[in-house]
Amino acid sequence: MNDSPADSPADTPAGPPADTPTGPPADTPTGPPTECPARHPAPADAPELFTWEFATDPYPAYAWLREHSPVHRTTLPSGVEAWLVTRYADAKQALADARLSKNPAHHAGSAQAKGKTGIPGERKAELMTHLLNIDPPDHTRLRRLVSKAFTPRRVAEFAPRVQELTDRLIDSFIEEGKADLIHDFAFPLPIYAICDLLGVPPEDQDDFRDWAGMMIRHGGGPRGGVARSVKKMRGYLAELIHRKRENPGDDLISGLIRASDHGEHLTENEAAAMAFILLFAGFETTVNLIGNGTYALLRNPEQRGRLQRSLAEGEDGLLATGIEELLRYDGPVELATWRYATEPVTLGGQDIAVGDPVLVVLAAADRDPERFQDADTLDLARSDNQHLGYGHGIHYCLGAPLARLEGRTALATLLRRLPDLRLAAEADEVRWRGGLIMRGLRTLPVEFDPGQRGAASDTPSTP
Repeated sequence: MNDSPADSPADTPAGPPADTPTGPPADTPTGPPTECPARHPAPADAPELFTWEFATDPYPAYAWLREHSPVHRTTLPSGVEAWLVTRYADAKQALADARLSKNPAHHAGSAQAKGKTGIPGERKAELMTHLLNIDPPDHTRLRRLVSKAFTPRRVAEFAPRVQELTDRLIDSFIEEGKADLIHDFAFPLPIYAICDLLGVPPEDQDDFRDWAGMMIRHGGGPRGGVARSVKKMRGYLAELIHRKRENPGDDLISGLIRASDHGEHLTENEAAAMAFILLFAGFETTVNLIGNGTYALLRNPEQRGRLQRSLAEGEDGLLATGIEELLRYDGPVELATWRYATEPVTLGGQDIAVGDPVLVVLAAADRDPERFQDADTLDLARSDNQHLGYGHGIHYCLGAPLARLEGRTALATLLRRLPDLRLAAEADEVRWRGGLIMRGLRTLPVEFDPGQRGAASDTPSTP
């Protein structure tokens, strides 16, 4: 996860489309297309990547790659060739290596290949100039401007609002005794939170929820659905920036406009692109953190029980380490967003040519047994936990403090208000969304004893 609350939205099909439970769609290849052969064929015993089975549990395949082909050339489902970096040490090096540019202009592929990287529709919508696509010095300038919204003080001031949203969403289903925690809880919480932060008026926030929903639903299928949402969002942001310039407020978009008006050289396209990426990328990682984290706790009842007992005793130390462990164990961002070699680079003994795309596999690096003891075990009390879930280097996740706040608040409140929360489906019935970058559940059906609305909240939610 780099620069924004997310490293990137899912931008390339890798798993099942949202509404199709069986069989890969005809237009989503699961192996190298015949017209685009890999320059470095995989070993004969290499695991098959980017299938639906892989999307459900990619960790055995990543373990094989770490051991046998740690910097691995592959052809993605889109037909684009890229290097996958899977070991922790190599991943950390790559994330901080200035020779690996974030600017898509450095991709040596064809125009068609370039069009299959990044966020669908961002080029046509003139939204390319955001933190995920630029290098210093522009990156330094834009990051400095937006970082003011994510200081510890600003995040702490936002904590009561996050708690209010969390309780309100739980109130909406607590009397039913069942819910889909993705649709009813994990998805709307970060949408409304980031809209508040940006300054999107309450009467417009449901539109953003609809656009964001289309992005998630189409994340593992045709890129056109995402591109249409990007176009609608771009049109709205242009209008909102105009309104904020006439009537500024104490929000992030108004702050970007004030910086532009006071000599910081922020163009309107840059302001729109910044607002867009914070919204677009800032919600899905938190959706996945809450969804994946809750699912991991439900699958590991001993760890879940430890956390519930800790919270009941008024302690939040295990909650703090637990969020970091959930980010490491099955984090919301599977692969860091695209990087492109600007000069020859050697990673893990593998030579990477100028213009080659590089994808750092955060999920593989954070399960590397060379770095983490019992790496495949969930241990909420893990103390030595310098995971890469929020990236590393100058592109370290800008919104990490807010994401941590939302994750802690959501999980602690769920466990306190729904103490008997349980899965309402077998593990093999739980479906994961397709997508190259993000890792998240499509649905998370749960059951619990019905409770009462409006329970007073005493959940710790300070950063």
